[in-house]
Formats: sequence, structure tokens, C-alpha cells
Amino acid sequence: MNFWNIYYDQYEGIRKFILALVKDEWAADDLVQETFIKVRKNAGQLKDETKLKPWIYRIAHNLCQDHFRQTANRIKRQKPISDGLAIQIQPQFHRQIEQQQMAQCVQDKIRLLPETYQTVLVLFDMMEFSHQEIARILDTSVENVKVRLHRARKKLKAILDQKCRMEMDERSVLVCTPVEEVGYPKQRQL
Repeated sequence: MNFWNIYYDQYEGIRKFILALVKDEWAADDLVQETFIKVRKNAGQLKDETKLKPWIYRIAHNLCQDHFRQTANRIKRQKPISDGLAIQIQPQFHRQIEQQQMAQCVQDKIRLLPETYQTVLVLFDMMEFSHQEIARILDTSVENVKVRLHRARKKLKAILDQKCRMEMDERSVLVCTPVEEVGYPKQRQL
């Protein structure tokens, strides 16, 4: 396996995959670079070259998960502004922040799924790969991809029903509030 052939063949797809997950050009570029560093370092460990593509996507996916954990930890360590200054946030930025928070909440719940379900959801719903493309990436049948996708969505819905309270706020914006272990009544259905 020639590394540069792998790089040129896989770069665009890996970058698209990572960018769809992290939604940040700079972070995506760093993660793509880290992915191919790991590929180059560990290529000798891959015994079956037919599993190259899913192996690379797994590396990229794991690096994205590490990125999300590091970002969450960094946010937790940041101190809030405490000098009493009021910060005015423009409405469109406020909406973007809410959308990012909603997306992050759902992504956090996706991480509760088994790895096989996470991967198929990301590849199909976020990356917009076809069933056939996913089957090739994961080295499985199209029927198996469809089954995993169905089960993943069903399990994600159950997790969201259990761990989130979805409500429309006064502006008719869908808001996801994590349910505390005790204290919240069962979520109302939308």
C-alpha cells in the first residue's frame, strides 16, 4: 500500500466526512491531517487491504469523537464573564447558537449509541452516502446497512425520548433540554 495513493484516493471523502461532523473548517483540516498521520503510522497493521476505506473512516470518526470530548472539557473549564457587563447578542447569532446547542445535544445522544449505529447514522444522515456506498465503506451488505440504520434511528429516538425534553419555546423554536435523572415529568410528544 503506497501512502500517497491512499492519501489522494481518500482525502476528499475523509475531509467531507470530518467537516460534516465538526462543522468547522479549521478543526476539520487539523483532524484530516491527524487522520492521515495515523494512517501512515499504522498502515502496516492493516492485513486486509479491502478494509482500507472503513478503517480510515473509523480513524477519522474516533478523532472527531476525541475532538468533541476535548472541546466539551475546554468549555467546562472556561470561566463565565463575571464583571457585570451585559453582552448584546444579535438575533441571528443567538439563533445560530441555539441551533449549535441543539445539534450538540443530539450529537451527545448519538454518542450513546453503539459504534456501529453511530457510524451508519453519520454516514447516511450527515454525510449523505447512499446505502450502497456505506455497504462498501463498512464491508457489509446493503440490507445490513438498512437494518442498522433503522435500528439506530429507533434507538436514538428512544434515547431522545428518555434523556431530552423537546419543547417549542415562545418563538416556536424547538428546544432540547436534557432531562435530569429525577424531577421532570415524561416528555410530551411533538
